Amino acid sequence: MAATGGLHQDGLADTLDGIGGGSTPGERLRIMRDPSIGAIGATALVLDIALRFTGLQALPDETRQQILLCFPMFGRWGIVIGAWGARYARSDGGVAAPFLAELSWREVVLATAVLLPVAIWQLGWQPTLVCGGLTILVARGMTRMGERLCGGMTGDLMGATNEMVEIVVLLSAPVL
Repeated sequence: MAATGGLHQDGLADTLDGIGGGSTPGERLRIMRDPSIGAIGATALVLDIALRFTGLQALPDETRQQILLCFPMFGRWGIVIGAWGARYARSDGGVAAPFLAELSWREVVLATAVLLPVAIWQLGWQPTLVCGGLTILVARGMTRMGERLCGGMTGDLMGATNEMVEIVVLLSAPVL
């Protein structure tokens, strides 16, 4: 969180404020762009931190370092997987518009090529495949939700995707 300045947490809060407070794509996008935080976004942040804390507490000591290295990688990979092929929601552009416009299969392959060897080395084949599958499900699900509720993806939705993937991977790790 410190490394990104809370960027992804801000995206999570903005996304949930927009989805919870707007009834049309335009209203949702307007709320998401508003710099203030609402009750739903604040609750999301509290739950985000609580779920992370719970996940960290449940990690087995013998695999803690490996998981701490890998779960943020799955979150960032989830952004790439979720954003690939998505269109930007706002007609007036935004910070994430160039990312979506330039994202191609090459970046997806590169991101995968960076993630897989490290994850397999640290976690093993089976946990990597399970975490990868969960990441794809969450990331593509967030993209579908963004397209349906907001008309496409935004930087906030990508930040929310990162947070959701990280939490799912972190909470799955003790079982794996």
